[in-house]
Amino acid sequence: MPEPAITIQDIGKRYVIGRASHPSTFRDALVGKFRGMRSALGRLSGRDPGAADGSTEDFWALSNVSFDVQKGEVVGLIGRNGAGKSTLLKILSRITEPTTGRIKVRGRVASLLEVGTGFHPELTGRENLFLNGAILGMSRAEIRRKFDEIVAFAEVEKFLDTQVKFYSSGMYVRLAFAIAAHLEPEILIVDEVLAVGDINFQRKCLGKMRNVSTQEGRTVLFVSHNMAAVNQLCGRAVWLEHGRVRGDGLTREVCANYLSSGAVDQGEMNWPEGVAERGVDDFKFLSIRATDLQGRASAAFGVAEDFIIELRFRVLQPLALARIGFLVTTTDGTVIFDAYDSDEPDAWGKREVGAHLLRCRVPGALMQPGNYLVYANADVPNLRGLFRAEAGITLTLDGAHADYGTGPVRREGLILPKLQWTHEMP
Repeated sequence: MPEPAITIQDIGKRYVIGRASHPSTFRDALVGKFRGMRSALGRLSGRDPGAADGSTEDFWALSNVSFDVQKGEVVGLIGRNGAGKSTLLKILSRITEPTTGRIKVRGRVASLLEVGTGFHPELTGRENLFLNGAILGMSRAEIRRKFDEIVAFAEVEKFLDTQVKFYSSGMYVRLAFAIAAHLEPEILIVDEVLAVGDINFQRKCLGKMRNVSTQEGRTVLFVSHNMAAVNQLCGRAVWLEHGRVRGDGLTREVCANYLSSGAVDQGEMNWPEGVAERGVDDFKFLSIRATDLQGRASAAFGVAEDFIIELRFRVLQPLALARIGFLVTTTDGTVIFDAYDSDEPDAWGKREVGAHLLRCRVPGALMQPGNYLVYANADVPNLRGLFRAEAGITLTLDGAHADYGTGPVRREGLILPKLQWTHEMP
């Protein structure tokens, strides 16, 4: 049996909370030195700007993670924010070292972990293309041979001789992915960064990654919160939770278990402290629940019965929010539809500071009988796209004793009737 493209054995990564850990990069060393000087000056002046009691705590971002990735395999890495996915990718990309365990990567690696990875802002798109190719070990002749194909895929011809510091995030991603996918790496590692691109470019990227694997025999490690994309692209999925491997196997089964684990059977999910994307201080979701028309929470309805999806959220800064709504998927991650309280751009962002309650009445016979997952969703300008709350609620539509007709087929692109929304600030 041939050797795996990637071997991961008992990998652990520890961070020390409360003080700077041992620096793993030159930048970390500089920051640590500065903090040490500031702390010494504080003690001389009678006040310590650091931790009052010097207490520290070990945090294991990864613990005893082990699995192999075979050559030519496409593996999806899934899990909630903070599960350890990005930490593992940084170890595989040799950005940081593991605390315990070892990895073995057989082949040249191209990584796309965040917007602008490997780009120098003062260089043009053309110069960065050659620079990234050289970093990947390509000769100038090899890069020239692929040059036109890369530029055409990235769709940045007009801006090729512009410094990339003037690029939008979408242009960054298009060029970075085109370089990573076309310069013939044996192993391609792609993080959730593709979510920044528009839907057409995301589809093009998925198609390219599929070709890279099936036609060129390269290995792909793909991280995404989009379960439909993971199901479409990957034959196998690895599920990380709290830094450990929770599931490893066929994509459809692992994704279904992952999605169901984050859902609540009683039709209601509350976040007492609120939940929002990391780095977003504009709003927080407080709860999502499904109710009947009398306001009673439930996780099961007749397929012909109208029901309510109720969303509570808090706005922390004025005019910071765009649209609020929800997303409905099957238990394997296939998107059925999403809905928002406003589709009019002029109405976006007009949210007062405080608590908000939205209710949407979903008509009966809209979906077929079955089990569904419903997530709180927001379209947030400063995220340049959608934010979906990690956990959702389960929803069961029972058609055993209902004459609901044929109903719409269960597929992406469902044409919705105009839904009824109500809003109040309790």
